[in-house]
Amino acid sequence: MNRSDKVSNAGTPSEVFGAFLKLGLTSFGGPIAHLGYFRDELVTRRRWLSDAAYADLVALCQFMPGPASSQVGFALGMIRAGWLGALAAFVAFTLPSALILLVFALTATTVSGPIGTGVLHGLKIVAVAIVAQAVWGMARSLCPDRERATVAVVAVAMLAILPGAVGMVGAIIMGAVAGMMLGRRPANPVGGHITMPVTKGQAGIALAAFAVLLLGLPLLAGLSQGWAVVDSFYRAGSLVFGGGHVVLPLLQAEVVAPGWVTSDQFLAGYGAAQAVPGPLFTFATYLGAILKPEPNGVLGATLALLALFLPGFLLLIGVLPFWDGFRARPQAQSAMQGANAAVVGILGAALYSPVFTSAIGNMRDFTLALACFVALMAWKASPWLVVLLAALGGIVLTLLS
Repeated sequence: MNRSDKVSNAGTPSEVFGAFLKLGLTSFGGPIAHLGYFRDELVTRRRWLSDAAYADLVALCQFMPGPASSQVGFALGMIRAGWLGALAAFVAFTLPSALILLVFALTATTVSGPIGTGVLHGLKIVAVAIVAQAVWGMARSLCPDRERATVAVVAVAMLAILPGAVGMVGAIIMGAVAGMMLGRRPANPVGGHITMPVTKGQAGIALAAFAVLLLGLPLLAGLSQGWAVVDSFYRAGSLVFGGGHVVLPLLQAEVVAPGWVTSDQFLAGYGAAQAVPGPLFTFATYLGAILKPEPNGVLGATLALLALFLPGFLLLIGVLPFWDGFRARPQAQSAMQGANAAVVGILGAALYSPVFTSAIGNMRDFTLALACFVALMAWKASPWLVVLLAALGGIVLTLLS
């Protein structure tokens, strides 16, 4: 990357914080929808990086355990403004939903009645439009020929046969192999488009810290309830691929099975987590706040939240210095073109299930989703405005049913 590239891509932590605070307040719909919001705001509008570089980050984060959308956001903040930018992106994107769920836990309120149900339904519907917009935009730039379009379709077929994290990783590997076999090269070199202020030494420290904590925390768990909480949430964050909803069964096993949280409390918090913007991993804030015995409240929420996010960020830091060098190789460029096409297929599969299947139950729902999609694509409406209109539309649909 030359000097002019560095200057043109330079940003400030405050700029990153402002951009991600907006996303943290408006990004409804779960991790797949978040990738759509990120692309619209940071790739299309602000032009912080190219579509191909963005897809590379998505593919990288799909390979690793942890909160995929938050890992992508962490990396985007680092690209823009270094380490402080990465921290600013994490705090700004996470804080709004974490605070809302903390208040929910401490006040024991719940979303109910036709208005609450309608808002939740509308937020699920708008996620359909957001993901559809992301699939459409990324397909146009990353699947421009019949070979890569076919790779995307094969990725969808793989997930239809083998859904879940194994299918996602397998689809990306398939795409990379297909890309190498096709041997296509990008028109412009991609080396240097993703430059991170992470040295190999720092990466090694991060990977060592990840391993030490994963192996050492179980030994400390017997010393106090606080260590046991950190161990449980760190282990859940270390074992989940793809983030988002995938973490729920792991968290249930960690907090419901030992009796720290009742099943009813767990399900109530899960419902609330779906109704707020930002990463679903902030569900840990709610769980940490209501844990029995102590620590709970603000301290328990903070411990649970940081422990759940930490392993994914340590792994991301550990691989970033090697990722850019790998993708700069000609053969790696071909592999990444195929992997990027597979990512489009993965997003397409997610658009159908769980996004479409869980949100669209009849023609009225589909009409609202289509209206949101047209507002985003044809009218170029701001995402927050579309989310607001979808929430109001969800209330109307609920009152009509």
